[in-house]
Amino acid sequence: MTAALSLDRLNRASRDEFTALLDGTYEHSPWIAARAWDARPFATLAALKHALVQAVRDGGRDAQRALIRAHPELAGKAMVAKALTAESTDEQGRAGLTHCTPAEFERLQQLNASYNDKFGFPFVLAVRGPRGTGLDRRAIIAAFERRLQHPADFEFAEALRNIHRIAEIRLDDKFGTQPALGHRVWDWAERLAVHSDPGYAERGELTVTYLTDAHRAVARQLAQWMSEDCGFDEVGIDAVGNVVGVYHGADREAPRLLTGSHYDTVRNGGRFDGRLGILVPMACVRELSRAGRRLPFGLEVVGFAEEEGQRFKAVFLGSGALTGHFDPAWLDQRDADGVTMRDAMAHAGLDPAGIPALKRDPQRYLGFVEVHIEQGPVLNELDLPLGIVTSINGSVRYLGEVTGMASHAGTTPMGRRRDAAAAVAELVLFVERRASAVPDVVATVGMLEVPNGSINVVPGRCRFSLDIRATTDAARDACAADVLAELRAICDRRAVAFRLEETLRASAAPSAPAWQARWERAVQSLGLQVHRMPSGAGHDAMKLHEILPQAMLFTRGENAGISHNPLESTTSHDIDLCVQAFQSLLDHLAPETR
Repeated sequence: MTAALSLDRLNRASRDEFTALLDGTYEHSPWIAARAWDARPFATLAALKHALVQAVRDGGRDAQRALIRAHPELAGKAMVAKALTAESTDEQGRAGLTHCTPAEFERLQQLNASYNDKFGFPFVLAVRGPRGTGLDRRAIIAAFERRLQHPADFEFAEALRNIHRIAEIRLDDKFGTQPALGHRVWDWAERLAVHSDPGYAERGELTVTYLTDAHRAVARQLAQWMSEDCGFDEVGIDAVGNVVGVYHGADREAPRLLTGSHYDTVRNGGRFDGRLGILVPMACVRELSRAGRRLPFGLEVVGFAEEEGQRFKAVFLGSGALTGHFDPAWLDQRDADGVTMRDAMAHAGLDPAGIPALKRDPQRYLGFVEVHIEQGPVLNELDLPLGIVTSINGSVRYLGEVTGMASHAGTTPMGRRRDAAAAVAELVLFVERRASAVPDVVATVGMLEVPNGSINVVPGRCRFSLDIRATTDAARDACAADVLAELRAICDRRAVAFRLEETLRASAAPSAPAWQARWERAVQSLGLQVHRMPSGAGHDAMKLHEILPQAMLFTRGENAGISHNPLESTTSHDIDLCVQAFQSLLDHLAPETR
């Protein structure tokens, strides 16, 4: 049996020996290891992986294309001829591609031909998957069909990302390592995903909205894991439905670090949005408990019951209760079936009278930290597993309507039209230009509707939405002012009227410098590059920001970082790095609080 590779051996190796030791990590491409040799010494396996990724990034387009073309087709001629490398043979075998049905084999040959015709290189997929245990043939074919629709440049980058994932798993085999903590969190997330609301569960879709049976089942499961698997000292479900676990410090009266995220989901959403921020600190507490270790501060992990606003109009119900901003008027809101929030709480055995007592005393806490999947493409495009959040964007939302004059499309001259849709279209383009002109500002017109529109009628009305976000309230408000001024000018020039209603305003939540620095130090301790970035999405940390210093850590998502979508995913390796970063933060915080 070959001895497992070690970083010490690699760091002492000559360039040729280094390249030989990493042979097969990247398919038929020893130049990658040869380039990465210059980045020695590597303190961590993550640092080695990053150096290899960087070598590919620096290699240029021609070398990258050659790397992609070095990979065999899935269930292709090389597999049939048994001409694959040992690594590819193992991977395609684990995925069952050597035992395709005739129909599956025929479909894969069709897809291989179509893909090569469109892109000019073979389809590359990390068939061992995000958990490392292997995708089945159905999932492989579905990924093939989906990615065949991508634009060429996007798919080129996606092929490279899958090559890096293949290399990551192959390095595990060489080093004899596994991301054990990442696997645990991944498996927890999978087990939570079996609970879904009626109407969605039957279609295999994940939907968990506030206080449904599925929601309450998730809460019970989290509470059980906290108490039975992780060794929390106190576990309970509070009056608003939050799952709260406390792991005491050496001194039970010591201040606590507060952390957590939400466990509700959007409709037909993903497995990691919110839930990752509960499960990662749970894994950390489990390791502390198993080691019999107490920190000089307590750790309080909260699975917030609601953040997404899917069942009722109110949002941040869970974290808002902790900040003292739960509005009793929300209890009379009704869901789509006419059920009030008050009745939903009663059905769940919760007593709203206990909500005011959930308000936390800031003096009892050191701060709030949150781990979250990025929900965007940035880390994915940079080939970085972790990112440091500098600020959660402030946002303002509007619903608007422009009113002109509906008229005959054939008989109304172009210069005499009062076209409501054209006015909004002009606004949409201005919104895009204005937001693009300033760093860290984004603006979106996500809804456009011409009520009772007809192909032969000049639109007399057009409804629209407007969402503006920025890392500071000042930048957000400046963009909003310019957009509203432009809307007035457009409507005046086109002789149409408008109305605009502000529906939401949320302040930006910049990260507390000291806590952001702690996350940065934790990421650096893993041998990773620190990348700072804003969060365009809202998080529970926005609410806790109102009473506590806060900072967030992002992990990259697969599939271009898509979220609020069944394709939302991350890898057990990236989750493992999240857990390690959280552990490092706790370790470095310990001497600060003694």
